[in-house]
Amino acid sequence: MSCCCSTSSSKLMPLDEALSLLIRSATPVVDEETVMLDEAMDRVLSQPVTSNINVPAWDNSAMDGYALCYEDTASLDQIPVSQRIPAGTTGQPLQPGTAARIFTGAPVPAGADTVIMQEMVSREGEMIRINGDVNTGANIRRVAEDIRRGDEIIEAGCKLQTQHIGLAASTGTDRLVVKRKLRVAIFTTGDELIMPGQPLGAGKIYNSNRYLFRGLLEKLGCEVIDLGNVIDEYQATCDAINTGVDKADLILSSGGVSVGEEDYVKKALEEMGRLDLWKIAVRPGKPLAFGKVKGVPFIGVPGNPVSLFVTFSIFARPFILRSMGITDETPVEYRVVAGFDWDRPDKRIEYMRARLETNDEGQKVVNVYPSRSSGILSSVTWADGMVVLEPGQQIAKGDNVRFIPFTSLY
Repeated sequence: MSCCCSTSSSKLMPLDEALSLLIRSATPVVDEETVMLDEAMDRVLSQPVTSNINVPAWDNSAMDGYALCYEDTASLDQIPVSQRIPAGTTGQPLQPGTAARIFTGAPVPAGADTVIMQEMVSREGEMIRINGDVNTGANIRRVAEDIRRGDEIIEAGCKLQTQHIGLAASTGTDRLVVKRKLRVAIFTTGDELIMPGQPLGAGKIYNSNRYLFRGLLEKLGCEVIDLGNVIDEYQATCDAINTGVDKADLILSSGGVSVGEEDYVKKALEEMGRLDLWKIAVRPGKPLAFGKVKGVPFIGVPGNPVSLFVTFSIFARPFILRSMGITDETPVEYRVVAGFDWDRPDKRIEYMRARLETNDEGQKVVNVYPSRSSGILSSVTWADGMVVLEPGQQIAKGDNVRFIPFTSLY
């Protein structure tokens, strides 16, 4: 139908411009559903969580020890113990001039203003002696010290992790309103691809891309619709795209986006919808197709597995997160010391597989995989992140370089 990118030109779109185009094109899911806490991990919160209680709900002891009123007992050499208050029980108002044996988390009884930790106390029968200085008000967690009733404790758009779910539980919240999972249809392309477990015939290779796609998408919390492998044929490619349009919020494919005679994805996208993005000034992964078919976004990444991993991480991941309703999709990166020399700069921004290591001097440095080949998938398992080199950048050992750990991506 249409093409809004300069596919006939040799000029490559800068990475920042391409990424901005992608992000602007993402439409967040609006459908909501309510899930129980134990089903909420990695879901995107749609409605903020507000506490209906104070946390703590009452003054409670931060230590195992003895609760007392400082003024009543400051002049006493020995203090009688008048009651015992385990966690989960409520004591009686404190008798003047006495102490209550109290345990961590137990409500501080009325009349007490201080808890003395047990390590500072010697006990003989029902009498205690305090050994050391006493600070009035010590070791008491005050009511609403953590959260006040009515506080917003988790904001909408948060991708829920263990700590968020635990915080919600601490306020008595048992279910959360989340975004519906993003439905992503995937297919790989290539007559040469066969599934693991089958005999490896001449000219065939195992389909690792299917599993890369699934793993990356599931890490992000998407619902995966697997359309299988599509043969190198134009109509088969169109059929797969049409199936994805009917079932998914986003279609992802690998392979078929370059200019070869057997590359049909780009052609099908141009004929069936619109192609907004194609050639990007990035290495690896220059040919990356982005457009829409009947309003459904489509991202086609290169077929080489390393290119798939990198372009998914840099382009598809932020688009997907924004489509899920997450507004901060920028990965954390660090400046680290280079343990390598690099005198082979590229005209494009380059993402090199890299890992942190300790050099002979005990210094933490980052080193890069020696090969640039986008077909060496083992380089991704060797690495624990990527070094980002700007166009034309050369590196000498000891220079500071940009490093994006995989843990900040997934």
